[in-house]
Amino acid sequence: MTDAALSPPPARPSAFHELEVLWVHHWTPQLFSFRVARPDDFRFRSGEFVMIGLPGEDGGKPVLRAYSIASPCWDEQLEFLSIAVPDGPLTSRLVNIKPGDSVLMGKKPTGTLVLDALTGGDTLWLIGTGTGLAPWLSVARDPDTYARFGRVIVCHTVRNVADLGYRDFFTSGIHDDPLIGEEAAAPAPSSPTSACPPASRPSATASCCAAQWP
Repeated sequence: MTDAALSPPPARPSAFHELEVLWVHHWTPQLFSFRVARPDDFRFRSGEFVMIGLPGEDGGKPVLRAYSIASPCWDEQLEFLSIAVPDGPLTSRLVNIKPGDSVLMGKKPTGTLVLDALTGGDTLWLIGTGTGLAPWLSVARDPDTYARFGRVIVCHTVRNVADLGYRDFFTSGIHDDPLIGEEAAAPAPSSPTSACPPASRPSATASCCAAQWP
């Protein structure tokens, strides 16, 4: 019997990247964002999603869920927006991650909320509810978006005013973006709005943050 016959078969490559958490921000106790290091070989289109997860407890299978990538395709870090579901198999643990921890990420991004699926025109409306804002955070920072559309309008609807975590980004922070800041800063109406009662009423039914750029 040869040595080759005795050798174990080569290990199958993992379907996941194990990535370091670089940043975590809790907007509310139930809403948080985090960023991870981007693998050198990871390519995606703005608006796509990928599987994110954590190793299973007690050696079990990884717990995974689909997450839209909130970063544009050119960013060196990958950002994700998540809610924490009480007793949720993944998010009840994911909400406790901190910088230096590791998360699992699939190697095959996919999705249809991408510019390739759209015909260019005068105005692009990007409407998201809750964490559904995530793909539009990506698309709204893609230079190709502004090359194909004359105006970009982002509308974010949530239950409570505190859930408008990216309101400041869309009304001012995006102006400092290295690639599309000039387009985003062009004079145009900008209207962060709220249909909520005062902050003392946390059970508000709806609120909306909308910003537009020509």
